[in-house]
Formats: sequence, C-alpha cells, structure tokens
Amino acid sequence: MKNTGSQQGLVKTTQQELFKVNQPGGFNVNEQDATAVLSPIQGQVEEAETGSQPAPALSDKGQSSGQPKTAEKKRAPRQSENKRMKIFCGSSNIALCEEICKFVGVPMGESRLQRFSDGEVHFQLLENVRGADVFLVQPTCYPVDQHLVELLIMMDALKRASAGRITVVMPYYGYARQDRKDRPRVAITSKLVADLLTTAGANRALLVDLHAAQIQGFFNIPVDHLFASPVLVSYFRDLNLPDLTVVSPDAGGVERARFFAKKLDVPLAIVDKRRTDINVTEVMNVIGDVRGRTCLILDDIIDTAGTLVKTADALLDQGAKEVYACATHPVLSGPAIERIRESRLKQVVVTNTIPLRPEGHGLAKIKVLSIAGLLGRAIESIHMETSVSSLFN
Repeated sequence: MKNTGSQQGLVKTTQQELFKVNQPGGFNVNEQDATAVLSPIQGQVEEAETGSQPAPALSDKGQSSGQPKTAEKKRAPRQSENKRMKIFCGSSNIALCEEICKFVGVPMGESRLQRFSDGEVHFQLLENVRGADVFLVQPTCYPVDQHLVELLIMMDALKRASAGRITVVMPYYGYARQDRKDRPRVAITSKLVADLLTTAGANRALLVDLHAAQIQGFFNIPVDHLFASPVLVSYFRDLNLPDLTVVSPDAGGVERARFFAKKLDVPLAIVDKRRTDINVTEVMNVIGDVRGRTCLILDDIIDTAGTLVKTADALLDQGAKEVYACATHPVLSGPAIERIRESRLKQVVVTNTIPLRPEGHGLAKIKVLSIAGLLGRAIESIHMETSVSSLFN
C-alpha cells in the first residue's frame, strides 16, 4: 500500500474495528488490504501493510532508532521494570486488589464483569494481555460457587486472549475443608477445585493459609503457599500482652500454633475437641497450663464461631485471665457476629483475605489487618523469578 496523500482520512472507531482510509481522488482500502494492530507499548497504532517493509522495532524505552531520547518516566521503587505485568480482579474482594496494585505500583487491569438476568456471568477484557504475566486476584468467599465460576470464566478469557502466564491469586481457597474422605461416600472437593483451576488455564497458584498444607499436592501446577503469620505476629508483638500462651483450638492446628508460639517466644497449649457435625463441635479438655495466663487462640478460619466461643469459655473456666483470638480468614457465616459480640473474648483479630461482613464493621471486638503488602511482595517475587520463601525468613 502506497501513501499518496495526507493521513487526514484516518479515522479511529473502536479498539476492535478496522481503520478505514479514503483518500480524495485516491483509492479505497478494504479489510484484506490493511488492518490496524494495537501496539503493546502505550497503545500505539501500527499499520500492517501487504508487501511493505516492517516498521522499525521499538526499544524498551519506547523509541525508534535515530530519534532523540526522551526522559524515562519515574516509577515507584517497587514497580516492576517489566511493564507487561498485569493484575486483574474479580468481584469478591476489589478493595484488597486495589491495595495490592497500589503497593506493587501498577494499575488494575481494565475489564468488564456483568451478569445476564438469569445469573450467567459475562466477562470481557478491555485491554491487550497477549504475552503478559497476568495475576488474577479472586478469593472464593461467600457466595463461594458464584465467585468460583467467575474465576474460571475470567481465566478462560485470559487464556483465549493469549496471556503469557496466568497466576491465580486466591487469598481464601474455598472448599479447602473438604480435603479427605473422613466419612463414607463423600467428595474430596478441594481436589476437584484444583483440577478446575488448572483446566481453566491457571499456570500457577498463589494461596494463603490453606486449611491443610497437603492441598498443595492436589495441584499439577506450581503452588506458592503464603502464611499470614508475619502480619499477625507483628501485631501481637506490638501489643506486648503479659503472660501470653498461644492455644491451638484442635489437634490439626498444632503445627500452625507451635510456629506462632515460637515466633513470640511463649508457651503452647492445645484444646481437645470432638466434631459432632459439620458446624458443631464439643470441647473436651485443655492440654497445658493456662491458669493466670493471657491466652491467644490461633486458627486459620472462623466460620460460625461456635468452636471459637466454646474454646474461649473452656480456657476461662480453667483460670485464664483474658482470651484473645486471631485467624486469617474471617468467613463469619450465620450467627458468628452475634456469638462474638456476646462472648467473653477480649478481641478477635483477622485479615482482609475476605471482606468483613457489614454487621462486623461496627463491632469493636473485631480488628482487621491488611495482607496486601505480603501479597504484593509475593507477586513481585513471582514476576521477577525470585524466592518467595525468603519473605518469611
């Protein structure tokens, strides 16, 4: 295609339409003769012409050879040097994703998430992701099934848009509590979810405080397992509570509680409980001396808060002075908020992996800490191919 006149006839319609050229006294160009290609660098438009010479390649600083150099825009200290890192967000925890983007120093990816009248999800990317290193932030919290389907559809859209790598960032992994056959004829749903994520297009997963660490083995892709303990330990270290004892509410959480107690350099106690139904537990007895001590109950999930309140009562009945509690994921379903309000707990500290229910914001007993910095550092490490485990040393 030859240029015979000015380019005043070049009209840009939308990103998805072709450019049309009508030269006065010249010629018309159809779709087969010319197309418009969106450049990956700052949305520049390049004309792809049949039989013409290729356009000069642009350097990393966005300039062609022979042109004067322009001053490079200053960026935040923690912003990646590679502009092809993109962070997208689902609808489950937009506030956390905004914090992560602010920490990393990249804007949130542009997309459109809508629903048909019958509830079907419609997702569309509004920017080019071809070859990009994409991080998709979406905890599968309440409503769990809705947010899980959203996540799968978003990953499918990214895969079909030729994203270079898709890392699913799940601060809360739904269905993690169904990780084994503890009863006859039940599903191992956490394995099913892992298979769904892989099939939908995830190349890597970034998870926070899994209910059981062995869930990492359910994935056939690399998994980075983060712990919220650095954020929680820092908070309670600053409180400097006297005569503190860390308490595991069940035998399954002993390893997590032991690590926490070691970081704070305090003793450890264990509460023996028996689960009679999926949301019903019975506290049996306390293993360890808690008389005259300030107790800190450590768990990964607070769901209905039944176990938490019963554990606090058992510790106080054994002579504990005060009882605090902390957990990573504040599911707080059903009567949880009311139970915490009426309990003898001094304070319940949680993180923002899941948005706190509206009725919980006005409750002084609940303190929310942000893990956006922790997730931001992990995302930077994954993108720059550096160690994630060093964040916990």
